[in-house]
Amino acid sequence: MDHPKRVAIPHSSTTPLARTFATFARRLDFKDLPSSAIHATKRHLIDALGCAYGALDDDAPVISERLARRVRSEPGAHTLYGSHTSPDIAAFVNGVLIRYLDYNDTYLSLEPAHPSDNIAATLAAAELAHATGPEFITATIAAYEIQCRLADAASIRAQGWDHVCYGAFSTACGAGRLLGLTEEQLVHAQAISAGPHMAMRQTRSGELSMWKGTAFANTARNGVMATLLAADGMTGPAPLFEGEFGFFAQVAGRPFTVAPLGGPDGLAVERTLHKYWPAEYHAQSAIEAALTLRDDLGSHAAIDRIRIDSSDAAVDIIGSGEERWRPSTRETADHSLPYCTAIAFIDGEVGPAQFVD
Repeated sequence: MDHPKRVAIPHSSTTPLARTFATFARRLDFKDLPSSAIHATKRHLIDALGCAYGALDDDAPVISERLARRVRSEPGAHTLYGSHTSPDIAAFVNGVLIRYLDYNDTYLSLEPAHPSDNIAATLAAAELAHATGPEFITATIAAYEIQCRLADAASIRAQGWDHVCYGAFSTACGAGRLLGLTEEQLVHAQAISAGPHMAMRQTRSGELSMWKGTAFANTARNGVMATLLAADGMTGPAPLFEGEFGFFAQVAGRPFTVAPLGGPDGLAVERTLHKYWPAEYHAQSAIEAALTLRDDLGSHAAIDRIRIDSSDAAVDIIGSGEERWRPSTRETADHSLPYCTAIAFIDGEVGPAQFVD
C-alpha cells in the first residue's frame, strides 16, 4: 500500500489527546494521502448518499426536514432534500438520512462505529467553506481516522455510553479542518462539541425508537455548531480527556492512548466495511447463512428451530433482551438477530420492505 510515513501522528501521554487530534486534522495533506484511501473515501461517500436517498420518505428524516424548512440562515447549507437552512441543522438532517436505514458503513473494533455518519458534518462545513473536492476528502478521512482510533482504544458501551460519543471529537475536527480553524481552535471545538453532549447507551437498549437512527446526526449537528463557535473565539473546558471530571474519568472509566493516527497499519477509512443488508452489522453473516440454507430447504415451514452461534458482541448488541425476540418498531427489528434471521428464511430477502409495519 502506498502509505506515506509522514501522515502518521503519534499520541504521547504527555500531550492532551484533543491536541493530538487537532494536530492530525490540521497537518493531514491531500497530496500525502495514498490513492487507496482517496478511492475508499469516494466509495464511502457514494454508499452514504445511496443510503440517504433510500431514506428520503421515511418518518424520522421527514420530521427532521420539516424542522430544517423552518430555519433560515445566511450563510447556510443544504439538506439532501434541497432545502437551505443553517449548517448545523443541515448536518442533522443529512445525518439522519445517511444513518436511518441502518445500511451505512461499519467499523468493527472494541467499540463499533458507523464512520460515514461524519460525512453529514463534513458536507455541511464543505458547503459553508466553498471547499474543493480534495479538501472535503481530506477532512472526511481525518474524521474517520479520529473516530475509528477511539473505537480501537476503548469500548464505552459497558459504561452506559453510546458509541456516538466518539463522533463529538471526529465531527468537530473534520468540520473544523474545512472551516480553517487553527490547532488551538480545534482543541476548543472538540471541547465544546463533546463536553456538554455525551450520549447515553439507553438509545440502543430495550425497545428502540427513531432516535436510534438519529443519535449521531445530533452529534454531527453539535460538532458543526461547536466549530462555528470556536472559529469566533469561544473556548471550551480542557483538558477534556485528562481532566478530573473529563472523558477518561466520567465516560471511559480509565485512561487510554490511541494508536498513531495514520500509522503503519494505514488509514481507518480503508478498513471500514460496507453492508449487504440494511440491518445491524453483526447480523450480516446470519442473514447470509439463512438465505443460503433457504434454497436447500425449499420452505421455511420445514424449520423447527434455529440455533445461531456468534460472538459476544452480537449477542450483547442484537441478541439479548426480550424486545429483540418480539420487536414492535423497525429500529428494534433491524437490531434483532432473531428477527433478521427469521425474516430472511420467510421472505428470502432482507431490505427496507422487511422492516415496514
